[in-house]
Amino acid sequence: MGLFSFLKNAGAKLFTKNEEVKAPVTTTTSNVEEMAAAIKKSREAALESLVKSHGLNVENLSIDVNDDQVVVYGQTENVATKEKVVLTLGNVDGIACVDDRISVVQTEPESVFYEVKKGDTLSKISKEHYGDMMKYNIIFEANKPMLTSPDLIYPGQVLRIPNIGA
Repeated sequence: MGLFSFLKNAGAKLFTKNEEVKAPVTTTTSNVEEMAAAIKKSREAALESLVKSHGLNVENLSIDVNDDQVVVYGQTENVATKEKVVLTLGNVDGIACVDDRISVVQTEPESVFYEVKKGDTLSKISKEHYGDMMKYNIIFEANKPMLTSPDLIYPGQVLRIPNIGA
């Protein structure tokens, strides 16, 4: 799929705001580098744990965090799982970009990614994309487990809108 942009300050609060490294006057450069590496490793582990907590099966899952950018590697059985991994990572507060390098065993049409706007509901989004507001449940199901209720979406959140054909 490639590179995806997200609102950096929207989404799940997975990281603390004060994770940046602040070096006291007596701290050596190597200590600062060690602290930065530890924070990076901690963020990568937290993101991997988040993906796994959603039950998204990715073989050889590997996540590389550089500031507000994430590169994700691995292999999934289908496009839906791949897309959910990208959305899980991108809908984390502090993440602005996800570089998807996940390979897929079974290819299928990719979904459209949609950024929720103020006043949106799943029914309104369904009407816009499918021409039928009653198909909102397709969008809800496609975004589980990130969504726990059809009524709990927020501006800036990115959702996957599956291709349901003609």
